[in-house]
Amino acid sequence: MRILGIGNALVDIMTLLQGEYILREFKLPKGSMQLVDRERSEGIKAATAIFPRTWTSGGSAANTIHGLAMLGTDTGFIGSIGRDDIGDFFENDMKKAGVNTLLIRRNSPTGTAVALITEDSERTFATHLGAATELNETDLNPLLFEGYDILYLEGYIINNPPLIETACKIAREKNMLVAIDLASYNVVEEHIDSFRRIVSGYVDILFANEQEAKAFTGLDGEQALPALSEMAPTVILKIGAEGSWLKTVDETIKISAYPVKCIDTTGAGDHYAAGFLFGYANKLPLEKCGILGSFMAGKVIEIIGARMDNARFREIKKELNRILS
Repeated sequence: MRILGIGNALVDIMTLLQGEYILREFKLPKGSMQLVDRERSEGIKAATAIFPRTWTSGGSAANTIHGLAMLGTDTGFIGSIGRDDIGDFFENDMKKAGVNTLLIRRNSPTGTAVALITEDSERTFATHLGAATELNETDLNPLLFEGYDILYLEGYIINNPPLIETACKIAREKNMLVAIDLASYNVVEEHIDSFRRIVSGYVDILFANEQEAKAFTGLDGEQALPALSEMAPTVILKIGAEGSWLKTVDETIKISAYPVKCIDTTGAGDHYAAGFLFGYANKLPLEKCGILGSFMAGKVIEIIGARMDNARFREIKKELNRILS
């Protein structure tokens, strides 16, 4: 099965903080994703220049699609980038992984996400979307969807209802399954009605963590599962170090977290989705899909940032074969 992703094309600036005064100074709620304007983004970058940091191409759906491509899945990605060096960096990184890049170039700068990683491994994002925000429904030519079986969406694009609804409608016309990750609890709170309409109307596979699920349903932990499954046939509820719950009409399965030493949680949800969808695309049983999701999430939190290199993926493929056998 071939998987097409749509989301914000960003370059992540992974920044290791000492203390949490930067979060307080810029009024960034810990663990959240906050959209900031260009001026505030530059201010945060300047204030954190003294801390260790690295650059990687990113964006939630782009991370998932990149991970799937590195595992050998046939993938594509639709996004919007600037006509700049950062945009070139993003496109080349995706192409190197084997992703079919379906990118629209704009005159605005390519978006960046400053990931502020505190000493407890929690990450807080200050995101300037730049050119990413200019992706719109008129860019979604149905021909771009041709030949794909699953559409994967990041919840961050919910702030553009015509974009996300058009994508879902085209996917339905092409007999594609629709999968979505709820993205961030504060995004769910802000766009709760839009999320409910999209999820209940189009979504086949729903990914959420505990905070997002509570914002969506008002219920804590696994108590949210029945409410979520009323809206989507397949639900994945991620509960951090406790693992995850999978629910369909016929099955409810608990998956343990993969035992690792956590360095940075950035990209954990994105790579859980990559592992799960890799199993799903290869028609594996639901439990195996969840195990692969947990495995991929575990591998990425052992490093700084949301992208793993070729050497790490070579080891991942060997371990995957052992898991599957």
